This record gives sequence, structure tokens and C-alpha cells, in this order.
Amino acid sequence: MARAFRRSGLRATLTVLTLGTAALLAAGTAAFAATTTSSSQAASACVSKAQTAPREGSIAGIVSAVAKSGCAGNTANGTPPLIWHGGAVMATALTGPLVITPIFWTPAGHPMDPAYKGLITQYLSDVASASGRNDNVYSTATEYSGTDGTIRYQIQLGAPINATNPLPANGCKLMPADTKAIYADGSGYDACIDDAQVIAETNSVVAAGKLPRNLSHIYVLYLPKHVESCFFAGAVSTAKNACTINYEPSAAYCAYHSQFGSNTVYANMPFPIYTSPVGFTCSSDARVTGFGGVQAPNGNPDADTEISPTSHEVMESMTDPDTSTGWYDSSGFENGDECAYVFGPVSGTKGAFFNQTINKHHYLTQEEFSNNSFFASGGGCLQGENAA
Repeated sequence: MARAFRRSGLRATLTVLTLGTAALLAAGTAAFAATTTSSSQAASACVSKAQTAPREGSIAGIVSAVAKSGCAGNTANGTPPLIWHGGAVMATALTGPLVITPIFWTPAGHPMDPAYKGLITQYLSDVASASGRNDNVYSTATEYSGTDGTIRYQIQLGAPINATNPLPANGCKLMPADTKAIYADGSGYDACIDDAQVIAETNSVVAAGKLPRNLSHIYVLYLPKHVESCFFAGAVSTAKNACTINYEPSAAYCAYHSQFGSNTVYANMPFPIYTSPVGFTCSSDARVTGFGGVQAPNGNPDADTEISPTSHEVMESMTDPDTSTGWYDSSGFENGDECAYVFGPVSGTKGAFFNQTINKHHYLTQEEFSNNSFFASGGGCLQGENAA
């Protein structure tokens, strides 16, 4: 089902996109009542995926970009149940609360809308404020344990960082076709960075701030618009690489998480792409959701879209921080991968559907995987432990 990538020392869980060069397997179609203020996805085996593995070396939690066709349902994408591989997890009584620090990278020539940063920060703050509750996706993480104890829903927001370091020289080779018609506004990429450069920027910010490197902290790096991201340096015109949405065989993902050095857990969050001329998306406009368009419950399509992969990567980091010894299934799918693009019942009006109310604010995020639910019903994707 997935294109296999192998990289020494690198494993990622991706949010993936399926392009014309990668065969899309579709089974089932979305059943969705757009005329009501509350709807749910039809239950069916959701096998519409990109030809990209859920992990590559030390990169994991790869959020696949998807085509605007496919299926819907609350069944898992992988081969559950999730299996513990003998290592540590995050946010236990031993490690202490998980501190999520957003890093907004705004190099010269690449501004970032304050409203985009503000809504993402509000979301993370709300998730922290709701610690201990059982009515949002983060509560499902409490099913899982590691050598350092059982995960607790105890989260804190680290001080957001506005990083202004200049972009490095292109690590991956930007192709002419990808310099336009990538985003909904018709614009394209003007730079391309690889994972080593993502790590270098994250490391620079952490070092400059003398910030902790342990299983109590995750650093979530938000890339600016117009910056392509790839796993590897060099050509993006080959399927041997994996990149964000483009017109090349390498088109693959929307986000991922990993770890470098001594317990420095990070996530790479490229600027969201939706309603793209390429024909693929990282958002709720995918037909796998059945929504018929991008849903923006806060009126900000960019930030509203980015919140779901943010949830995906944080949840996976909690349960599999080193991407090797934590929780994932026999195919390598972590808890976020199992339920990517599965939203479940929603409320609100079309264009502003939501499925999470956290600290009195509305958000639309994918569901997260529950082993308990899977063993009980064969499903597994939940909006919160109280939905088990």
C-alpha cells in the first residue's frame, strides 16, 4: 500500500499526499449530509493512501497528502493494534508534563501572518488548559505506557519562538515546475530545504535559548509559505526522495516528527497546502473526508488546516518519541497514522465544521487511535476517551 523509503538514522511519521505518479487505491466513498449542522463519516474500510511508507529511517508520523478522491470511515489505515517496542514515552509522572514549544520560522522575505501564528498558539494553549479531560483526542494517549511509566494528559505550552534566521542555501533542488501553481493562490516554491536543514534550524533555536532536550519537551517547527521540504538533499525529481506537494515523483507528505541528538524531539510542519492546482491536499478538502471543501471553524483556512497535523505529530511524539521503540503497528503506523483524515462526527455549518471543543474554542482535527476501542469494536479511531 505504501512506497517504502529507507534512510539510515531517519524515521518519520508522515502526513502524505497521493500524486498522479503514485497509484491511489480507493475503496468506498464518503457519505456526508451537508445540509445538516451535524454529520458523521460513513463507516467503510479507508484504504486511500499515498504510496509512501508511514516511516523512513528515523522519521515517523508522516502525514500523507491525499488526492481529492477516496473513502471515509472510522476504521484504521494500518494494521492495528499498536504494539509497544520496549522504549520510553513522553508525559509520564517520571518525565513530567509535556511542554510543546512552537517555533515560527520567518526568515527575510518569508513573512508569516500573525493571525496564523496566533490561532496555532491558541490551540496549543487550549490543549494545555484542558489537561486531564477525557473529551478530546489527547486523552486517548493515556492508554499507552513505556519504560518510564504511563502517559498522562498533562501538557504545557512553551513560550512561542519567532525565529528569524535566514534560510540556508537550497539543500534539495527546486524544480522550475514547482515555482508556481502549488498553493491555492497560484503561487509556488522559492526555496527547498531537507531534513538535515530542518534539524539544524531547530537545533540552533534550542541551543540559543538554552532549552531542555528531554522527553518532557517537543519543538514544533512551522515553516513559512513558499518553502518546499524534502527528506533528502539533492534531486526532488525522483521517487527516491520524499517531499511536500509538488509536480514531481517525490511528492509525498504534509508533516512528520522525529528525534535528533540526545532526546531532542521535533516536528517539521511545512506551510499547509489545500485546494492546490496540483490536485492534492493536506486539508479537509480531500474527498476522503466527504466535506466538499476546506473547513475553517476559526475563519483561517491556513491555521485551521495546520492544527490537525499538529495534533497528529504531537500525539505520535508522545507515544513514540524516538520513532523506534514506542508504539506502532506491524506496518509501522503510529496512533496518528492509523486515523489520518478520519474526522468522525462533526458539528457546525458547512465550511466551518468542527469536532473538538477545547477550552470553549472549536477545532477540526483528525481522530486518534485507541487500542481499547479497537479490541472492543474493531474500529479504533476516537475523538476522545469518553467516546470509547
